[in-house]
Amino acid sequence: MMPTAEIESVESHAVEFQPRRFIINGHLQTIMGNYLPRLNSLPAPEATLVEVSPATPSQIASQVLCHCHWQPEDVRSSRPTAILVHGLEGSSNSQYVIGNSNKLWRAGCNIIRMNMRNCGGTEALTPTLYHSGLSNDVLAVMNFFVAQYGLRSMSLIGYSMGGNLVLKLAGELGSAAPPQLHSVIGVSPALDLGPSADALHRPYNRVYELKFLRALLSRYRRKVALFPHVYDPNLATGIGSLRELDDRITAFYSGFTGAEDYYYRAAAARVIDKIVVPTLILHALDDPFVRITDESCSRLDANLNIQLITTHHGGHCAFLAQPDADTGYDGYWAEHTLLRFLLANA
Repeated sequence: MMPTAEIESVESHAVEFQPRRFIINGHLQTIMGNYLPRLNSLPAPEATLVEVSPATPSQIASQVLCHCHWQPEDVRSSRPTAILVHGLEGSSNSQYVIGNSNKLWRAGCNIIRMNMRNCGGTEALTPTLYHSGLSNDVLAVMNFFVAQYGLRSMSLIGYSMGGNLVLKLAGELGSAAPPQLHSVIGVSPALDLGPSADALHRPYNRVYELKFLRALLSRYRRKVALFPHVYDPNLATGIGSLRELDDRITAFYSGFTGAEDYYYRAAAARVIDKIVVPTLILHALDDPFVRITDESCSRLDANLNIQLITTHHGGHCAFLAQPDADTGYDGYWAEHTLLRFLLANA
């Protein structure tokens, strides 16, 4: 049984989203949501490396680093377990990961804060790059911990790029989804990759695109230094957009013919109609750069297993509502809303 006080708290606060006073604009929501620190009372994590791709004669295995918080051993397998997947250039320490993890932990859940390949300072653990199509990495992490601890209730939570990964996995699994997978949640998921990449290149979003580009190119140069026989440093010269980086580097080293092929094959939009597990998607119409096309919205609406909540405000991965000191509500609407959904389907 889950603590009733936590469930009641979630019920009282997971209402229709109203933006925080004076933070209505989508850009302000996005920026504040990214930089406002979360209170963190989590116990020290257990760091676990999970092999997501085996070694081959020509390259080493790929591993990802997970930071785990486990409930007591006698109840661990029966408690809901959440795998949290960060967004582009995030990590297991991203603020929204920490915020969600604290709420989930207080509700009695097991927590797995998963770093994507190369993220969280793990570039040496894989010879590959990371990209939006590596949904099988999430499956490998889920299968590993289910086998290790006999976990009976799993939920996948992804933000932005991580949202695309968990939704893509759910669609790929379809009716073959394991019985342990009870719910999937995407917050501001980049499930239409091409339109979102193009939105990033618009003048009013260039500050976000340049931030991503600087981080991605810096990471690529670290990969060049670690694996000089694999990566060509000259490919990073003169790149001015995310689409160009994906065309010249991501697609080239990840088995795609170009950016357009990558955006199509790696997008969750291609398989969302096949999702059969209870799924929640939170998307703000004033998200500066993540776009969900009308076609994808129609496919989401047509799938009765998916609950799509679209808000007028909220920005990208933010959804900052007005806090209430009297009740202890911290104003992180998406975190409370997804927790209620997870507990209802546990």
